[in-house]
Amino acid sequence: MKILLATFWETPHVGGVWNYMQQLKDKLETLGHEVDFLSFGENHEFVHIINENRKIYRDALLPKNISILMDQNYLPIDKDPVIHYYESRCNFFQLGANYLGLEPYDVIHTQDIFSTVCINRIRSEKTALVATLHGCVAHELKSAYYSSKTLKKSFTKLGCDYFNQYEYEGATSADCTIVANEWMRNILTDEFKVPKEQLSVFHYGYDTESFLKRVEEKTEIQRPADKKVIIYTGRLNEFKGVHHLIGALSELKKTRNDWVCWIVGHGPKEMDLKNKSKAMGLESNVAFMGRRDDIPYLLSISDIFVLPTLMENQPLSVIEAQISGKAVIASDVGGVPEIIEHGITGVLTPAGDEQMLTIHINYLLEHEAYRKSLGLNAKKRGMDHWSPDKAVHKVLGVYENALCKKRNK
Repeated sequence: MKILLATFWETPHVGGVWNYMQQLKDKLETLGHEVDFLSFGENHEFVHIINENRKIYRDALLPKNISILMDQNYLPIDKDPVIHYYESRCNFFQLGANYLGLEPYDVIHTQDIFSTVCINRIRSEKTALVATLHGCVAHELKSAYYSSKTLKKSFTKLGCDYFNQYEYEGATSADCTIVANEWMRNILTDEFKVPKEQLSVFHYGYDTESFLKRVEEKTEIQRPADKKVIIYTGRLNEFKGVHHLIGALSELKKTRNDWVCWIVGHGPKEMDLKNKSKAMGLESNVAFMGRRDDIPYLLSISDIFVLPTLMENQPLSVIEAQISGKAVIASDVGGVPEIIEHGITGVLTPAGDEQMLTIHINYLLEHEAYRKSLGLNAKKRGMDHWSPDKAVHKVLGVYENALCKKRNK
């Protein structure tokens, strides 16, 4: 098959969606399939098929064509700035994808509601469309924007209704839709009224073998000889809750100083987090390491992985920590409780509760045997549960089912 993996988000980037796409591409190609990537480029300035280095810039399509599409869709975008922001980018994504050409593909596999809706509008009749939804975008956007005190109530209702409808359309536009866990399926069926038969539920899988090989790729970073290492890896945005980790570490420092924390990643909150860390006197304890390619190695020389997230689906950062044999502390939100057995393969902590996060980190620092037991249990489970071969065959089964639906129409 000729397959296109597509996402509305910028690639390459640090985060689970991009990692998933890369690993899925590698596995599909080992089975003889031809796979391309479609996404936005840096700062949403262009749409590109990244592995072919083909792209179309915004300036080449806007503003005339975008205005035509907006008129055709009859959207009241002038009434809500958030809708305007996303709708303008969706229209550019749709135009860019159409310009680059979708006709050669047997299957297009989208990774979010926006790319799903856009591509469904322009795909050919013979092309099957499969969507994997890595989280509830409507929830994320409503939490990020419509809790703002600066938006009028009329904006709030219009925006919430708009993104609720987008979530439904994104979940139902594909021939088949994949979600990673029961948490996400329940949200779509109960809240957004997506038909149960539309959804397939299975975890993504992970290329554990390749990840563990990269552990040997040592870099210049060395762990301090006399301190334990706490590590966070991922995007630095509001949803990841890293500000709560910094708050918890500030409390931890009042009672012990035998630790350092490495924060690996970048994002829109990076400067705010650095300023918060400095203001709390954590400059000698917390190191912001930016975007790095040596995460397997960094995890291997760490002791505790912390994910203080406020909203999550199936975090690949937790999977990586598990197969690295590390004790994991993660928020009890979204799909996280489905991949961590509390007290056995990790520790679940209430999201946003800095006091409890401090207690959990302190307990793992204090009790080495328990900490190591959590890591060993997590690795044993992870090496079997996250088998990439099982997962990719399930994905191929969905592709075949989607193609069958197309042929029978």
